[in-house]
Amino acid sequence: MQKILVTLGPSSLIKEVVQECDKSGVYLYRINLSHTDLEDVAQIIRKIKNWTETPICLDSEGAQLRNQRMKWEPTQLIKGEYVTVHFEEVFGDAKNISLNPPGAARQLREGDIIFLDFNHARLKVVKIQPSHCTTIVEKTGSIGSNKAADVNRKLEFDSLTAKDLKAIEIGSKLGVKNFALSFTNTKKDVEWMREVCGPEANIICKIESEQALLNLPEILALADQILIDRGDLSRQIPIEKIPFLQRKIISKANEQGKPVFVATNLLESMVSQQTPNRAEVNDTVSSLEMGASGLVLAAETAIGKFPVDAVRMIRSLIMENDKYKDGATFKSILGE
Repeated sequence: MQKILVTLGPSSLIKEVVQECDKSGVYLYRINLSHTDLEDVAQIIRKIKNWTETPICLDSEGAQLRNQRMKWEPTQLIKGEYVTVHFEEVFGDAKNISLNPPGAARQLREGDIIFLDFNHARLKVVKIQPSHCTTIVEKTGSIGSNKAADVNRKLEFDSLTAKDLKAIEIGSKLGVKNFALSFTNTKKDVEWMREVCGPEANIICKIESEQALLNLPEILALADQILIDRGDLSRQIPIEKIPFLQRKIISKANEQGKPVFVATNLLESMVSQQTPNRAEVNDTVSSLEMGASGLVLAAETAIGKFPVDAVRMIRSLIMENDKYKDGATFKSILGE
C-alpha cells in the first residue's frame, strides 16, 4: 500500500492533530527547514517524538533562492516603483528586500529578471552598487516572507546551506534517520548529503529542476528514495509538460526499484475547504496509478484548516485505488 508523508506546520504541530493523523497511517512527518527557524528544530523534533512513534524527516532548504522576512504579510510591490535588493539581510517592505542564501544577490547583474513567488511579482535589475542593487518592478504583485524566487539565468548555490548542515547535525543527535535533499541536481549533491547524514540515513532526493531531470540516472543510482516536487519543477518548466515528466520520472524510478513520492497541490483546495474538488481527486489517483510509492501533503497539512481530513482523504483514495486494482466491479466500487 502506498505511503503518506505529512508536512507539519502551524496547523498540525499539535499533539491531538498528529495523533489523529497517525490513525490514517503516516509514513513520515516532514519538517520543512525552509519554513522552520534553526533555533526551533530541536524542540520540534522532541515534541513530535513525544507524541508519536512515526519517524521524522528533515527536509533541507537546499540550492534555492528565496526572499527573506517581510515586515508585513503580504507586501505589495507596485509596477514602476524601485525596490532595493540588499546584499545583507533586512526586514523587507515595499521598497526593500533581501535574498537567501546570504550573499546570493551579489551574483546579480544589470538586466537580470527576478521572479518572486511563482511570478506573483517581477523585478528587473537596473543598477549594481557595492552593498545592494536597484531594481524596478515590472509586474505588480503581493509577496510574503520566505517565498521562492527565480532569476532568468543560472546562479550558483551550495546544495546544502549552513542552516541545513546545523539542522542535520541536531536531527542526527536526536535520532532522526530520514533526510530530504531539496533541489538535488547532480550525483555530487547526493554524495555530499550522504557524507553529512551518514551511511545509515534514508536520503530522499527531491526532483524539482531541469538539471535534476537531465541527471536523473545518476541521482537514482545513489538515492534511497526520490520525491517529485511538481511545484518547484513548474517554476522552470512549462506546466503543461509536468504530467508527462511525472510519468517518466515514476517509470524510471520503478525500473530501478527506488520508491518515488509525488508532492504539491494534491488536495490544494483543502487548505481552506473540508473536501477536495474532483480534479484533485482524479490527479491524486492518477499519480497512484502511474506507480507512485507514496503521496506528500504540504500546505494542506502545514497551514490548511483541515489537516486531519486531508490525511484521511489521501488514505481513502489509496484504499479505493487498491480495491480498483483488484478487479473491482461497479457494485464493489459503490460498496453494494
